[in-house]
Amino acid sequence: MAAAEEASRPFAGLSDVSISEDIPVEGDIAVPIGSSRRDDEFSTLDEPVKETILRDLRAVGNKFVHVLYPQRSSALLRDWDLWGPLLLCVTLALLLQGGAADSDEQGGPQFAEVFVIVWFGSIIITLNSKLLGGTISFFQSLCVLGYCIMPLTVAMAVCRIVLIGGSGTVSFAVRLAVVIASFSWSTFASTAFLADSQPPNRKALVVYPVFLFYFVIGWMVLTFSPSQ
Repeated sequence: MAAAEEASRPFAGLSDVSISEDIPVEGDIAVPIGSSRRDDEFSTLDEPVKETILRDLRAVGNKFVHVLYPQRSSALLRDWDLWGPLLLCVTLALLLQGGAADSDEQGGPQFAEVFVIVWFGSIIITLNSKLLGGTISFFQSLCVLGYCIMPLTVAMAVCRIVLIGGSGTVSFAVRLAVVIASFSWSTFASTAFLADSQPPNRKALVVYPVFLFYFVIGWMVLTFSPSQ
């Protein structure tokens, strides 16, 4: 009993300890309401599907405008997507169908082959850029290369219209001029967007595969001839 009393003596005065009401309590335990409201404003969970689709279509259209007026801009890099490149690739593949080169004897570009050339070529160029020390991400590079196919896709549509009138010398000259202009536009636009993300002393090594990539697509467009 005596030992128990001695053990409890150090804690005997704790019952008399009280906190004065004049001492302010530090800290803030209130829940911040403003931050949650800001998050709700940017949330798209309650957004109608129509508005989401229209917003995405407007974003794709803005990127098409950036390709038509190429500048040293980060618009395609900042808000990248693959919807535009997919649309352009499908359109180009469909326009290249129905040609004389699609026969079994000549083995021309089929729908799947166009997909392989476009996407595999874009992947090779992206890997080359990354190995050379580029700061651009993988999907950003695919976005830029895919969107910059638009001039060649438009050239393919123009060539099909020109070929309706025949495939003579004049027709070939017109198609050659259109393909050269679209090829130059695609190459210039892609390098304008990718220039700032590459090391200054290695830009030529990055531009050369881009040149070959769009040259192959331009050659496919130029050599297209409708089946009889």
